[in-house]
Amino acid sequence: MIPRETVDLILDTARIEEVVGDFVTLKRRGSNYVACCPFHNEKTPSFNVNPARGIYKCFGCGKAGSAVGFVMEYEHMTYPEALRYLAQKYHIEVQEEEETAEQIAARQHSESLLAVSEYARKFFLGQLQTPEGHAVGLGYYRTRGIEDATIEQWSLGWAPSGRTTFVEAARQAGYKDEYLVDAGLAIKQEDGSLIDKFRERVMFPIHSVSGRVIAFSGRTLKSDNPAKYVNSPETEIYIKSRNLLGIYFAKSSISKEDRCILVEGNVDVVMMHQMGITNVVASCGTSLTEEQIRLIKRFTENITIMYDGDSAGLHAAIRAISLILKEGMNPRVVFLPDGDDPDSFSRKHTLEEVQAYIAAHEQDGIAFKTDLMLSEAGNDPLKKANLINEIADTVALIPDAIKRQVYVDTVAKRFEIEADIIQDRVRKTRENNRRTAAKENARSSAKNGNDVAAAEEGVFPSAKNYADATGNTPSSAYAASANSASRLLEPSERELLGFILRYGRTALQFESDSEFYDPEGAQTVAEFIDAALAGDDIRFANQAYQSAYDNYFALYDQGLEQNAIVLALLNGEDRTVASVTADLSTEKYELTVHNFSDALTTTDSWLVTFVPRAILAYHDKRLQVRQEALKTRLAGAGPEEQLEILSSLSRINEIKKTINIKLGRLKK
Repeated sequence: MIPRETVDLILDTARIEEVVGDFVTLKRRGSNYVACCPFHNEKTPSFNVNPARGIYKCFGCGKAGSAVGFVMEYEHMTYPEALRYLAQKYHIEVQEEEETAEQIAARQHSESLLAVSEYARKFFLGQLQTPEGHAVGLGYYRTRGIEDATIEQWSLGWAPSGRTTFVEAARQAGYKDEYLVDAGLAIKQEDGSLIDKFRERVMFPIHSVSGRVIAFSGRTLKSDNPAKYVNSPETEIYIKSRNLLGIYFAKSSISKEDRCILVEGNVDVVMMHQMGITNVVASCGTSLTEEQIRLIKRFTENITIMYDGDSAGLHAAIRAISLILKEGMNPRVVFLPDGDDPDSFSRKHTLEEVQAYIAAHEQDGIAFKTDLMLSEAGNDPLKKANLINEIADTVALIPDAIKRQVYVDTVAKRFEIEADIIQDRVRKTRENNRRTAAKENARSSAKNGNDVAAAEEGVFPSAKNYADATGNTPSSAYAASANSASRLLEPSERELLGFILRYGRTALQFESDSEFYDPEGAQTVAEFIDAALAGDDIRFANQAYQSAYDNYFALYDQGLEQNAIVLALLNGEDRTVASVTADLSTEKYELTVHNFSDALTTTDSWLVTFVPRAILAYHDKRLQVRQEALKTRLAGAGPEEQLEILSSLSRINEIKKTINIKLGRLKK
């Protein structure tokens, strides 16, 4: 662990314009710098670097942060890795804090496994120069059209035929037997002797996101060997479900092109990269997992599945579509002509032809699944009904309500039935999914002593001024509205957090006749907003905003000045908080509650007007969320409950009327 003092020294020393300037050509514009954004394609510069505040911000794609955040984003490094990078750049010595004996042993063991894996990479690559490796291994690569530069880049190699050739070489190089076994490179026999895990196979190293070799995939060249591929077992440094073949080489292209192409085979990945399509990965010989999808999500939300068109490939694609949708991402599918895979197709066509084919034949994931299942259902009405239900259940996996509604309408048109029927099935499926998840969360929360109902209620109005008119905890319909609530409340939550991040320590000097005047002393903007929300026990529905809010006040309570708080958030390890802070504390942040043309002459004077208005507007939106939830309940409620709900809606309307009169939206 890097000591806190060293972290502070690194962050204080790093100059944002110097760090960014190592990767991007900056042009001075006044006291700032501008450039075309390195994170998305653009012709007009919208990427700004502010040396005075130590932040960068792209007003095109929205990416923002500090020097350490830029290195993490651009180089796809972890927070400690980025700190070490900056330390090296500025010649700052990093001495790790003293670790316990157990921590030292665990770290040294992992480093030893990485070291022996790196040795294995060099060993297998070097074997291509031996007579056997040259004739068999290198001969195979060349018959597949893999060029020498590609072999070198990917460190493709050859595992020789001897039972202990690698083991003996590793021993001579000073590596202990336990590391050879623990790294999955050797197998321990019953008599205690070791033999090579990989023999007579062409070798594909598997790299971590940061480029460390963590495992291998070996392909046999013998047609009579049923085990075509043998992969490393799971080890301390390699968990199959969390890694992707090619991610290290593909991550920059995935991020820049905002799309990842997912293929099945090792050679498919390598050949696609060789021809110039470099945003391609494969799932390491396993079925696609949620962890692998989340890994891709670090770089893009768009995945194009390019599997074989056989039965296994089709069903694997259908399964992948559901997993991708569930993670809130956008799946597309493209199948190559019969008999082709990405490897063979890339060798028959030019880069431009392959790119054109993908663009012309890509199909939306749900549309693909619909067409495929329709062809299987034929004219059987029962099969068709089951198909519609299954497609609706797939749509129900989509977290975003707007996307869901678009798909509901599309599916309804496709099957020529009313959208309400599809919507009803989607709603019921989501409700069932929510109940299942709630039960799991309840069991988990019970272990931690948490109140699940209270947590669910956090996104709805509560407490003395805006209490639940029914006096009840939220029903399932309320909980199901959480995503909708987050979208509705987001602008107001953004507004309030923006006030805090820009003017948090500015005192609100209310006039003595103001209802907010406090004779004991003026509150700051941060204290005023926090008191208004804490009084009603309110938490933001947007979790990123809530995290930034919590982190801000943790530093505020330590007595830090405003600039110091913002800088600490920008440089913190929580990069979501850093991004939100950079976004909402930049000069182009625009208030939504008022128009600057109506603003008073000084910051202090308009803050006393618009901070209270922002809080009122937020409460108005929260009441709107409650209204929508109650209306949802009303549709399925019994007579007594309907009367109770109608009474609640009436009281909420009265409260909203009072708020809107104060906001000047209604006359008394």
